Amino acid sequence: MSQEQDADERLRRWRLLLGGSQCDGTGASLGSDEINMDRCLTALYDAQLEDERQGKTRSAGLGASAPNVARWLGDIRKYFPVSVVKVMQQDALERLNIQRMLFEPELLESVEADVHLVATLMSLASAMPNRTKESARMVVRKVVDELLKKLASPTRQAVIGSLNRSQRNLRPRYNEIDWQKTIRANLRHYQSRFQTVIPERRIGFGRKRSSLKDIILCVDQSGSMAASVVYSSVFAAVLASIPALSTSMIVFDTAVVDLSEKLQDPVEILFGTQLGGGTDINRALSYCHSLIRRPSDTIFVLISDLYEGGNRGEMLKSMARIAGSGVTAVALLSLNDSGAPSYDHENAAAFASMDVPSFACTPDLFPELMAAALSKRDLQQWAAAHDLTTSRAERV
Repeated sequence: MSQEQDADERLRRWRLLLGGSQCDGTGASLGSDEINMDRCLTALYDAQLEDERQGKTRSAGLGASAPNVARWLGDIRKYFPVSVVKVMQQDALERLNIQRMLFEPELLESVEADVHLVATLMSLASAMPNRTKESARMVVRKVVDELLKKLASPTRQAVIGSLNRSQRNLRPRYNEIDWQKTIRANLRHYQSRFQTVIPERRIGFGRKRSSLKDIILCVDQSGSMAASVVYSSVFAAVLASIPALSTSMIVFDTAVVDLSEKLQDPVEILFGTQLGGGTDINRALSYCHSLIRRPSDTIFVLISDLYEGGNRGEMLKSMARIAGSGVTAVALLSLNDSGAPSYDHENAAAFASMDVPSFACTPDLFPELMAAALSKRDLQQWAAAHDLTTSRAERV
């Protein structure tokens, strides 16, 4: 680095340190990433100092908005090294209302809990004091139970209905015939002369198998995907409770963690995640590819905004291997109620060229999506019919 470049770098660092007020004296301009870093610092430090000067008791900057806090936590992990993230996170706990929420169990238990709050608690789990973790777990349990009440029944109905249709046996052996359904289906062939029904169409019981379909949920746990991680955990637990399905849940950032053994309890799944950090989609896809045993009976769902921090070329090759094996694959850019997400359009278009549609999905539509995938319907047409978030190029 030249002396001039070194001087510019020092000025930019001073600019970030001083906050860019009228008298900072640096005259330095910031790049796009540095502007985002500055916003993170301002939200935590500048607004708080202004409140202290004016004698205000409220916390400013991030405020008490759980979505804002969750977004900020994801941003600091994106733009700062781990050592700095730990300092800023601890400062947030000490300076802002997040501290009161987490350090006072009574307040935490009385707060209006939602998916965003759960995501925030998961993001801060490593910095949370032990005496508060039980209260946090109670809050998470409350939200998860509410989501299960809302989502479990429609998910089971949609998935089991789709499986029942796919496993209906229309060429049964004699001992496999479902006589009640067969008679009803052939009543129009009743022969009055012989007082009997001619079973032109025979319907059999579904053939029993240990599992009819394999489901692999591969979930990006970067900070921007926080709400999607919460919903994914709930749906994974519901799918795992259906005997006809074999369900796996994989979470990833720059590392890959298989949480399949914890699927009986979504709360345990959530406490097994670590929201934030980088993103290596290729590594996650490679691991998931190793789990595929029956490609034609496997549904692979990648839940990610598709911003790859690793090797993009290798990532596309990994997805091509999965899609080319005969697996039904789909990329969900988000799984939440927050509307259109920010995502990598170039990667989404590349996936679409592999017949892997990419679109955002709300939790209430996810059961129908799984039913469509299990029935091997065209998922791009399904997404277009529901006007889900996807560009025209990614629908083609």
